Amino acid sequence: MKNRLTFLFDGGCPLCLRETNFLRKRDILNQIIFIDINSKDYDQSLFGDISYPEAMSNLHGIMENGEIIRGLDVLAYSYELVGLGWVYYPLKIKFLSPILRLVYRFWAKYRLQITGRSDIEKLCTTQCEQ
Repeated sequence: MKNRLTFLFDGGCPLCLRETNFLRKRDILNQIIFIDINSKDYDQSLFGDISYPEAMSNLHGIMENGEIIRGLDVLAYSYELVGLGWVYYPLKIKFLSPILRLVYRFWAKYRLQITGRSDIEKLCTTQCEQ
């Protein structure tokens, strides 16, 4: 079966890695391919030209038709693919969706600080030179 989603994740983020491992275990049909953007082999030209800094700023997924999705939409689609779509059902509720997206944007903006990691400029000095 062809992968239905390419899921770009930050393997240096403990919470991101935990979420990715959770999804991997449940992806018994191998519908998702997981790509660690921190890998020295990460080549943005193979993944929608999503640069390291761009990928670090927000979760990205590439659907089988080439469409790029971001943030909670990546998680919602991933959970749907592994049979747990109900987890992200609140995104479909009109008044909740904007609040959840706002919370996610806050997380995406401050996740490096929250998880005790270097800022993007420091991380990029090594990753962006590769």
